[in-house]
Amino acid sequence: MYLIEDKGGAIALMIVSLLFLGTWPAVMTLLERRGRLPQHTYLDYSITNLIAAVLIALTFGQLGDSKPGKPNFLTQLSQDNWPSVLFAMAGGIVLSLGNLATQYAWAYIGLSVTEIISSSMCVVIGTTMNYFLDDRINRAEILFPGVGCFLVAACLGSAVHSSNAKDNKKKLAESANNYKINNEANGSTVENGDLENGPKSFQKVGKAKPGTAEFLVQLEKQRSIKVFGKNMFLGLVIVFFAGVCFSLFSPAFNLATNDQWHTLKDGVPHLVIYTAFFYFSISCFVIGIGLNLWFLYHPVLGLEKSTFGAYLNDWNGRQWAMLAGLLCGFGNGFQFMGGQAAGYAAADAVQALPLVSTFWGVLLFGEYRKSSKRTYILLFFMLSMFVAAVAILMASSGHRKN
Repeated sequence: MYLIEDKGGAIALMIVSLLFLGTWPAVMTLLERRGRLPQHTYLDYSITNLIAAVLIALTFGQLGDSKPGKPNFLTQLSQDNWPSVLFAMAGGIVLSLGNLATQYAWAYIGLSVTEIISSSMCVVIGTTMNYFLDDRINRAEILFPGVGCFLVAACLGSAVHSSNAKDNKKKLAESANNYKINNEANGSTVENGDLENGPKSFQKVGKAKPGTAEFLVQLEKQRSIKVFGKNMFLGLVIVFFAGVCFSLFSPAFNLATNDQWHTLKDGVPHLVIYTAFFYFSISCFVIGIGLNLWFLYHPVLGLEKSTFGAYLNDWNGRQWAMLAGLLCGFGNGFQFMGGQAAGYAAADAVQALPLVSTFWGVLLFGEYRKSSKRTYILLFFMLSMFVAAVAILMASSGHRKN
């Protein structure tokens, strides 16, 4: 079994995990914006997410011989360690629920703000729990200022969302007024389009420049989750629910691997991270598959109904959904490997993944293009808080004694 035993290696894994965990939401968002049903996407994602855990367990978890108190993955599967297994599976359940929620929140309040609020909540609640579960191996005088930076970033994220929503509303109102005035001057209100769909320039998918009203309307027509006329407060409720779920999965995994509550029988080794991650991912898979099969026939938030047969025949973007599952699976695995070495509180630095997600949001989706000066200022300070937070949390890394 391969274990990371030095702080440098742990930090390197956290950085790779940060890149992976910040990229997979962008891939999922891209598919939704192109019209693919999120139920189809999440089913594909769930399959490769589990495959990543199995690959990690059968490679890193089987390298070399078992060590005293640290058996290899396959050896540990037959041991009497069910209390720890249940903690690992509980962590997988809450993570799966959080990921399911965020795929809808991305549509309502945007990729960047969704990741910012949910990740900040994960750190503020989860990191504090991990600090005490890890027997305070992280330096509190460094760790908690980092947690404070995440909390400030979450507040700024809400402000960015509010400011950007006002900017978009203003763009749409101005565009509608200009269209009405121009057509009245020409003596027709439907000359360039129709009453239901508006001007033809709005109907040319992919032609409008990001940040314009036309772009927003084209996006709404193309995407699978319709958000125009919906209460944006619903998006915030969804993302806060996701944040609570995210804040619990890492402490549950911590309990699974370190047995701080002494639930295992005497002489039974603690779960190694690879075994814990395997069971963690099994429960993720079951919840993800089960709920999304239900959502095929009983969709939420006004989505179209689908069928299992339609899912099997939907190859549009399937390879990207599967890539997202692999990125998330390996990202979570690397986070846990780094956390076992340097402390799970420090490993929560990967929750600065909105830095990566915001990059993809701006580059791929045109988020914040042509926004107001106020929105740009808030966005700058929000990202600055995340840069400070990730540096501080990584600097708080300790070294586990056992």
